[in-house]
Amino acid sequence: MRRFLIGDTSYAEDSADLRSLLPHAYEQKLRPHCQCKDPSVAMYIARIDGQYLVKRMPLSGRDHEPACPSYEAPYELTGLGPLIGNAIQIDANGRSALKLDFSMTKRGPRTGPTAPTEPSEPAIRNETKKLSLRAMLHYLWEIGELTAWRSSWGGRRGWGRVRTSLTNAASQMTARGGELSDVLFVPEVFHHEDKEGIAARRATALAGAQASLTGPRKLMIIVAEVKEFTVAREGHRITLRHLPFPLMIEEGTWKRLVARYETELELWRSNGEFHLILIATFGISPSGVAAVEEVAMMVVNENWIPFESTHERLLLERLSGLRRKSVKGLRFNLSRDQPIVSVTLPEQRPSPVAMFIVPAGRGEDYERAMAEMIEARPEMTPWVWRVTEGEMPRLP
Repeated sequence: MRRFLIGDTSYAEDSADLRSLLPHAYEQKLRPHCQCKDPSVAMYIARIDGQYLVKRMPLSGRDHEPACPSYEAPYELTGLGPLIGNAIQIDANGRSALKLDFSMTKRGPRTGPTAPTEPSEPAIRNETKKLSLRAMLHYLWEIGELTAWRSSWGGRRGWGRVRTSLTNAASQMTARGGELSDVLFVPEVFHHEDKEGIAARRATALAGAQASLTGPRKLMIIVAEVKEFTVAREGHRITLRHLPFPLMIEEGTWKRLVARYETELELWRSNGEFHLILIATFGISPSGVAAVEEVAMMVVNENWIPFESTHERLLLERLSGLRRKSVKGLRFNLSRDQPIVSVTLPEQRPSPVAMFIVPAGRGEDYERAMAEMIEARPEMTPWVWRVTEGEMPRLP
């Protein structure tokens, strides 16, 4: 059971005194400290769905004791590592300043949106300096703690909770000198009884994407679940769940998108329980038509955990029935030719577990890089599944 220090008083995590204090502490911007270590570790209070929760500071999980529920594996084990201090700069209050590798404005007449390049292509610009659109999506998922799962959460995570997690994460971020929340749009779950209220809030939120008569057009970022793709008179329509209008995409960009995300689309179409998540920059024309400029996608399972292969999906399925916590590692800007920890088990005893999956066709360079990662973290127990060697090894 965790204990939190607020001011000069220590409170047990489940105490009534703490629950009654949190609303006041939230309003006064008081900072709790987790007492799993000495000195204690700074945390913050979040208000989610009317409840007040003590949360760890972004990327501070490794500062906690491994036995503490707030512990998380070092971010160097995933694609997040190269970005910290470069594309992502975190201040003393836990707020992240992001450097973006995509434009948030559009100058001149519209010539059609562009698809992002595959991160493994040689032409990519210094991948540690700026966040690609896909990396932005991964970072929102990471800070929103949507990469974590345990069996007791079954049935409690739908789009409403995902949206709250994403918007709370964005509230801790800035980009291009402004609040990320001001340019990020995540559709609300549609409820017929609140139809007019949702429409009014949506119109207010989308005001920044409306085309102006002069100067460069400002763009916004949307994160939403894809419902379907359909052919339009020119190009394609992307229909998104909980959104009453489609996003338009030009034919050439559509072809590049399908080629770039062939794996994600194949996985999504293979199972009706999977979700395809889209992130895109977009603008709205004077006539009210919304069109994407740049776009990226990822596929998530029924628990909204991202995965990039059938082997990862199988591992997540096996882990989903366990009471212990699992945390999915994400790739961010890294290519598929570079190893990352697929999943960590931070609560495993006697030491946390780092789980690697080695896909078919990976050579000595991949194995060498993975061995270096394992050697650099002796406090973690490695678990490795080389898919060419057969069935998944026994879980720890």
